[in-house]
Amino acid sequence: MAESYDVIIIGSGPGGYVTAVRSAQLGFKTAIVEREHLGGICLNWGCIPTKALLRSAEIMHYSDHLKDYGLKLEGGKVSADTAAVVDRSRKVSLRLNGGVAFLMKKNKVDVIWGEAKLSKPGEIVVSKTAKKPMEPQPPAPKGVKGEGTYTAKHIILATGARPRALPGIEPDGKLIWTYFEAMVPKEMPKSLLVMGSGAIGIEFASFYRTMGAEVTVVELLPAVMPVEDAEVSKFAQKQFEKQGMKIILEAKVTKVEKGANSVTAHVEMKDGKVEKITADRMISAVGVQGNIENLGLEALGVKTDRGCVVVDGYGKTNVPGIYAIGDVAGPPMLAHKAEHEGVVCIEKIANVPGVHATDKQKIPGCTYCNPQVASVGLTEAKAKAEGKDVRVGRFQFGANGKAIALGEDQGFIKTIFDKKTGQLLGAHMVGAEVTELIQGFVVAMNLETTEEELMHTIFPHPTLSEMMKESVLDAYGRALNA
Repeated sequence: MAESYDVIIIGSGPGGYVTAVRSAQLGFKTAIVEREHLGGICLNWGCIPTKALLRSAEIMHYSDHLKDYGLKLEGGKVSADTAAVVDRSRKVSLRLNGGVAFLMKKNKVDVIWGEAKLSKPGEIVVSKTAKKPMEPQPPAPKGVKGEGTYTAKHIILATGARPRALPGIEPDGKLIWTYFEAMVPKEMPKSLLVMGSGAIGIEFASFYRTMGAEVTVVELLPAVMPVEDAEVSKFAQKQFEKQGMKIILEAKVTKVEKGANSVTAHVEMKDGKVEKITADRMISAVGVQGNIENLGLEALGVKTDRGCVVVDGYGKTNVPGIYAIGDVAGPPMLAHKAEHEGVVCIEKIANVPGVHATDKQKIPGCTYCNPQVASVGLTEAKAKAEGKDVRVGRFQFGANGKAIALGEDQGFIKTIFDKKTGQLLGAHMVGAEVTELIQGFVVAMNLETTEEELMHTIFPHPTLSEMMKESVLDAYGRALNA
């Protein structure tokens, strides 16, 4: 007989495992199915290991600027040990992978190892994993269940996403990389072409440029990081170019020729002319697509759209008892969005009082390049397009004492308010540590804080966070330090 649960979650990424923990807390008998590695892409091959790599690049950046801080290194310049950099990144992931296994055991969540498919409403069949895992691979946790049939009243899809490939320019793992291969280079390429300037593309472009590679970024749209506020995008581009990065906008790679140890990309420019660019390696970072295949969705009539499962604000699909969260449920494809959606979904199932549908306007976005970029809410252009009369405030890093003391005086914070109500509509930042600052504005937006309340809030000195208040003050002509 099939083993029965209240809730089965397919996929153990940030959305899946957090949902499992909350499900167990709510008293549900819970199981989670995983085919490759606990923690999913984010923990093993995405958010966490890339931040470990970028931390190494950050240290390298500071070592190259010791003189700016009144320091000197006897005996020459710091160099990178590629194998050691990669090894550190993998160890960080392995440690957190074990942490997820611990959380499952602590919360009495059964782990089912294998590949799940919906066989009928309320039932899944788990088979042996067919997908070849990336290497190096964390070991499967001990004591997990395996192949078989399992039932549950509620089945939550948290299967994540994978890199999108363009026809004719498919990654081969050797010369054309996805983010998987870009995280574990056997040696540092001397030159690199990055196709796409979203968060993934620009983070790797920043990492490899800092580590010494000659980097060219090709972007189809008129701006790098095109989802960001236009001012932030322009400023970031200038900083990237100062670092020696070459950026080509409104262009596309139409063809790639592979050599023995290099690639030559045919790049069609805005005017229609084609330029050939040769590099040791190329990273394809043209987005991701949801993992909806081979789940049995079509047979059960689960509605999908453009490679993602269609859900409401609580993760419900059009088929009773089937839910979806995270990347597979559509953009923005962010780990913290998946976690929040998972909690909202399971609490709605449990009828927890006061559960609110996910508000995508209040989901922050962070890009960990140099300089960092962070944002939440509407850009100035979108706010105006919605017909809102806005007040815009800005404050430069160069007028902040802590930023100057850190030697990080390049950047700014921008805030956008509704002129009539004082509602905070959006906040956009570029500069050192802004990914750690953005949550202040996210909290403010969730509390429906007005400009007056932000102005009356006391920020500590000396901190970078003071710029947040100054930006608010500037929107109302009251900046004190500019």
